[in-house]
Amino acid sequence: MLKQPMIEKLLAMRLHGMAESLKTQEQDPAARELSFLERLGLLVDQQWNWRENQALGRRLKNAKLRTNACVEEIDFRGARGLDKSVIRALAQESAWIGSHENVFVLAMARADGSLRSLLARLARIDVLVIDDWAMASRHAF
Repeated sequence: MLKQPMIEKLLAMRLHGMAESLKTQEQDPAARELSFLERLGLLVDQQWNWRENQALGRRLKNAKLRTNACVEEIDFRGARGLDKSVIRALAQESAWIGSHENVFVLAMARADGSLRSLLARLARIDVLVIDDWAMASRHAF
């Protein structure tokens, strides 16, 4: 199979990471020294990374965070009642993520019958950070 039709088929199958990696491998003389399985492994790894990066980009875009937001810049002076020591502990000891703790569910979702779909959407998220809780409409996330 010729290179260009193969790349077009990869793109048609939405395997953009593999297509990019194949182009890179073709230009790298050292890649020709690798076995078939090694080259295939590189293609699969690149596709995996590409998808992970795309998903992260979508999550960051949907979160509408400032691009330079960080835990160290949280303003604790406001009347939000944030405990500085608790926030620092949460930022440093992330075991709570693995045990799926501190998940809040809106009572409105239970009332209007959308709780199951809301929980399904939240289950796909590793970490959900909600700032100014209840300040935006319920469909904000």
